Amino acid sequence: MKEKWLNVSFRYGAVVVIMGVLAFFSATLPYFWTYDNLMDILGSIAIVTFVAIGVTLSLIVDGFDLSVGATVSLTTIVSASLMVWYEQPVAVVIIVSLVVGAVVGLFNSLLIVKLRIPDLLATLAMMYIVSGIHKTYAQGYTIYNHMQFPDGSKAPGEISPAFLILGQGKWLGIPISVILLLLAVAAVHIFLTYTKHGRQMYVTGGNEEAARLSGIRVKKVRTLAYVASGVFAAIAGILYASRVGSGQIDAGSPLLMEAVAAVFVGFSVFGAGKPNVIGTFIGAVLIGVLVNGLTMMNVQYFAHDIVKGVVLVLALAITFYVLNRRRT
Repeated sequence: MKEKWLNVSFRYGAVVVIMGVLAFFSATLPYFWTYDNLMDILGSIAIVTFVAIGVTLSLIVDGFDLSVGATVSLTTIVSASLMVWYEQPVAVVIIVSLVVGAVVGLFNSLLIVKLRIPDLLATLAMMYIVSGIHKTYAQGYTIYNHMQFPDGSKAPGEISPAFLILGQGKWLGIPISVILLLLAVAAVHIFLTYTKHGRQMYVTGGNEEAARLSGIRVKKVRTLAYVASGVFAAIAGILYASRVGSGQIDAGSPLLMEAVAAVFVGFSVFGAGKPNVIGTFIGAVLIGVLVNGLTMMNVQYFAHDIVKGVVLVLALAITFYVLNRRRT
């Protein structure tokens, strides 16, 4: 019975917890189970879930990308500055920001794949470098419409209304950011589950030497995983700038830990026991629901991290306990 209970908890624990949390908040908060509030929850997790998708891809190839939060900060500043300082069109802003994210991923892969620096150390170094670059580029200032420079002059441009639609607009009552998120989750899930290249990523992460002997170009696979991680972090940075309507220093710093929590909670979704984008999305939803419900209950914001940590510990405890029992 103990083994059966553990396996059931492993497969359905995260889903049951989400349903239980939804039921609790719905019973205690009259305005929780409303369409607008549920859309607010999904909208609030859109940015962190894009970051978490990047972390998921790096974990699949047996890596770990700590630089995603700094990449969000950099692309937030870049996208805002291109409009406010240089009056560039939205298309140019989006393309340049995505390229910046891809370049960060390329540098990560250079350190990890070519120079053989361990993933955690390489991406930790890149985190500091990218964080310093974005602060130096912005001179420590938040970028906003017609901002004033130290010499007394003002920036000529402002955040484009077309750009703001990405983070603030709605289509048929659904936030645009939520639509983009659902499309991204579906696309990545199909790629990882039903394509040759997606399966090669899992094989590479499972046993790199066996993957190499089977003909998989493991260096290319790992490089593409880190580039994709940087691109998804760049998308999160674009959405962040669009949502708040400005470029804020260190915008992505708090997102790293929430993204990592969502990814590891996702390990226990439907008994996956490995990084997977559906589990990552469900993990992000769980964290978003908890934060939203606690906020509506007027729980002090500094206590939210305790709840997040407890949920993560429980998910990891069940996941790795069951996985270790299976191995032995």
